[in-house]
Amino acid sequence: MNDEIFELAGRRSRTFGRRKVTPRACIADSKRHLRAFLAEVLEDLGFVTSECANADELQAVLTSELPDLILLGIAADGIEPGQFLETLVREAFDGKVLAVGARESIIVKAVQQVGEEYGLAMLPPLTTPFAAETLRERVTMLLPEEPAPSPAVYVGEALHAGWLELWYQPKIDARTLVRCGAEALVRMRHPTWGVVPPAYFIPEEHDPHLRDLSEFVIERAVQDWHYLLEQHSQVDLSINLPASYLKEPQAVRDLCRRMPTHPAFGGLTIEIASEEALRDLAFLTEIAREMRLHNIGLSIDNLGANWPELMDLEKIPFIKLKADRHFVTGSGNDRLKRTVCRHIVELSHGYGVRAVAEGVESRADLVAANELGFDLVQGFLFGKPMPLKKFARNTLTRTVMGGG
Repeated sequence: MNDEIFELAGRRSRTFGRRKVTPRACIADSKRHLRAFLAEVLEDLGFVTSECANADELQAVLTSELPDLILLGIAADGIEPGQFLETLVREAFDGKVLAVGARESIIVKAVQQVGEEYGLAMLPPLTTPFAAETLRERVTMLLPEEPAPSPAVYVGEALHAGWLELWYQPKIDARTLVRCGAEALVRMRHPTWGVVPPAYFIPEEHDPHLRDLSEFVIERAVQDWHYLLEQHSQVDLSINLPASYLKEPQAVRDLCRRMPTHPAFGGLTIEIASEEALRDLAFLTEIAREMRLHNIGLSIDNLGANWPELMDLEKIPFIKLKADRHFVTGSGNDRLKRTVCRHIVELSHGYGVRAVAEGVESRADLVAANELGFDLVQGFLFGKPMPLKKFARNTLTRTVMGGG
């Protein structure tokens, strides 16, 4: 590296002034599969990630993403790590740099030494193979210490700015443990706070932006279904919609019109919160037949102690009843929870529909769900909600689900 770059490094600020509630990391490595792996580990730790394969891409990321951390992948057959270091110094990068490479690698040691000489904030190198906890220890100073601030972000602002996306959590056959669907869940990726929980932006029932949010969920779910099909990980999806949206003029007709006509399309399930579903039972019964003609089914979400309201009906418009996670998690050791779950299963099977257990977080929960007779299970034991591309990668490598 030349003397000009050395002088830039000497003048650069050593302070870490851009720290965010949710930190950002860029994985700089020429190998795509290694970038994907490291991105997945960092996202599990709470980072918002980006990737680059060469020095030009890194320069663009430094300008647009303002990362707090650069993971610099180093391999004997990879690209020249000096190009990455040169770019970081030229751009006066004031975040942390973590070199990742083989144990006892001469190149890793050289990169570490050169980076320190030129004033980059080099963390102790991460040698492969490594445990996720080791990576956490290296970057612990960057992990968020405070939640996203209030007040909540207006959903209209998030929609207009393009901050919203759908994350997916697998649904599993309770007996075979084979993935047989996924639920789409809305997440917001804020430019400052990173991934924000839904509580900060999901509107109230009468919010004027609720329709726009519902339209976004439908449109994005259909797009994502096509993407998953292209990635050879075709899956039947569930989305959450309020019954009030379905009452909008033309809403049901527009929804039916948007459904894929591809022969691989197995159907869309719309999950409706139990309080709304029970309140609007007559209306949902009225529209269910038309929707079924277009391969759309209705499901009750978070059904709990209000299950008796579904008793003694001639028929119900739902294809699934989902037990609230509050009654599923820990049901193996709680008689009251088991009782509620048993009634929901019996109610479902009495109407000839499938029973879903949400909130299966341990082996004990899974055993209880099997004993109670649930048809489908969902929960952290089989995977947390994850971004679309990560979900697609997981479905390709894990067709049989056996753990989180």
